[in-house]
Amino acid sequence: MPSWQDAGLGTMKRVALWLVSVVGEGNTFTKEDLRAAFPGVSQVDRRMRDLRDFGWRIDTNREDEELDSHEQRFVKPGDPVWEPGRATRKSGTIAIGAARRREVLARDGNMCRSCGITPGEIYAGTYEAAQLDIARREVVKPDGSKGTELVTECKRCRVGGRELAADLGKVLKAAAVLDPAERSVLSDWVAADRREFSRLEQIWSDYRSLPEESRAQLRAELGLG
Repeated sequence: MPSWQDAGLGTMKRVALWLVSVVGEGNTFTKEDLRAAFPGVSQVDRRMRDLRDFGWRIDTNREDEELDSHEQRFVKPGDPVWEPGRATRKSGTIAIGAARRREVLARDGNMCRSCGITPGEIYAGTYEAAQLDIARREVVKPDGSKGTELVTECKRCRVGGRELAADLGKVLKAAAVLDPAERSVLSDWVAADRREFSRLEQIWSDYRSLPEESRAQLRAELGLG
C-alpha cells in the first residue's frame, strides 16, 4: 500500500490511504484533523466526500446520532482507489447538485418516500423534526439488471434502509395479476400518490411498533391470552 504522504498521488487517493492507515476503520475524526493532515491542499473535504462514490462509508451526525456536528466516522473502506484503474468514477455516482436535489424533492412530493413524513414534521412520540435528504437506491429492473435511482428519504429511513434495494419487476408482476376492482383501487392510490389508512389498519400499524410487553396488553384486551 502506498504512503498517504506521497505527494505524487491525487488528493482523493491520499485521503483514502490516510483514513485506512491513520484514522482506522470504525474510528472518528474531525474536519480539523483532515485539514491538519493535508495543509494547504484545496478542497480536501470534497475529495474525501468523493470516496463515497467508490463504496467508502464515512458517516456524519446525519447518519450516526452519536457523532457531534464536527465529527465523522470512517465506517468501512470501499474500492482501493490508489490502485491503477480503480479511481474511475462509476456511472450513476456523479455528485448530486443543488438543482438536481430540488428536482428530486419536488418529484417526490417533498416527503420521505419510505415513511411519508414531510420536512419539519415531528416524529410521533418525539420532539425530533424530520430532515429530508436524497438517497441513492439500488433498483432491480424487470429484466433482472440493476441500476441506481435517486429517492427522497428522511434521516431515519435513510440510515435504516442503506442496504435496501427496490425490485421494480416484482411490483410490476404483482400489479399485473390484480383483479379489476383491486386494480382500480391501486390506480386511485397511485394517481393521488397517497393512501388513507383505515382506523383498523392504523391500529394494526401502531400495535406492530409497540414493544413486546405492550403488545401483550393488547392481546389480553382482545382475549388472546
